[in-house]
Amino acid sequence: MWAEATRLINSADSTQNLDFLLSIIENNNTVPVILTDGSDNIIATRNIEQVKIEDSGLMGVKLEKMKSDNEPIIIDLGNGTSNRIYYKDSIILSQLMYYPFIQLGFIILFILASYLALSSSRKAEQNRVWVGMSKETAHQLGTPTTSMSGWIEILQNNYPDIPVTKELALDVKRLEKVTERFSRIGSKPSLTQENITSLIQNSVNYLKTRSSSKVLFVLPFSPDEEINIPVNPPLFEWVIENVCKNAIDAMEGDGEITIRVEEAEKHAIIDISDTGKGMPKSAWKKVFNPGFTTKKRGWGLGLSLAKRIIEEYHHGRIFVKSSEIGKGTCIRIMMKTGIV
Repeated sequence: MWAEATRLINSADSTQNLDFLLSIIENNNTVPVILTDGSDNIIATRNIEQVKIEDSGLMGVKLEKMKSDNEPIIIDLGNGTSNRIYYKDSIILSQLMYYPFIQLGFIILFILASYLALSSSRKAEQNRVWVGMSKETAHQLGTPTTSMSGWIEILQNNYPDIPVTKELALDVKRLEKVTERFSRIGSKPSLTQENITSLIQNSVNYLKTRSSSKVLFVLPFSPDEEINIPVNPPLFEWVIENVCKNAIDAMEGDGEITIRVEEAEKHAIIDISDTGKGMPKSAWKKVFNPGFTTKKRGWGLGLSLAKRIIEEYHHGRIFVKSSEIGKGTCIRIMMKTGIV
């Protein structure tokens, strides 16, 4: 508007009423203006920061920018001489140019905040389901397990020479351990410095007696080797068993499971490899999702529980390191070796 008013005054004749146009020009407090002579030597300025006015270099840059933005307004002074008025968009108009981007930024922030709130709500709901299911499972297992312990004690007292009572007693102890594991889900477990090679050996010994004789367990580390890290023993053993059971299912009860353990800088690394059917790369992350299973009657909770125990309770990582269709899968567990 200011530029148009200036042009109209410059081209007006003496019969026109110029009061309105003059008021527009006089009240200009926002449009940056530079007045130059015919050779572009600066005569005067308006609405430009004092610092830039005092710096000839900055004023030169400012003038060149105005030249590229808008055509100058030529003021004919007669006798073949003229002045030029260079200008740029007003400060308010320049600020309005950024308004759509600011508005878009606020919209993106709102969408992001909504997404994070929804994700947090879903995760909290999922946690409540996990905890509720685990506590109820522990409760349901607790009563019959206690009753079975009593009956086994009676059998051992009356028939001490029957070997099966010893196996029954071991299985009941196992049930008690499983009940304890479920009861720990949802509460913060205590971590103690433990030798994980010993815990892995315990889990493998149990799995050997409960799996096919065609399943071979290979532990390429010495039983005397010690790698001590902060863990909750019952939950850690549960993870090893869940991963190995998935490997046994993938091999359909016939194959080799290799468990390698090494201590790297600040981490203990456990690689559990099998010779099963493998999986496509698209399923590497999905296998840890609740309900994901390739078995007809599977619940799809084993690896999901393992991920929760390792990452939420032990602040470690568990992921598919490698997998090849027809050759097998390797799952890696990384846990911190720091002192509790």
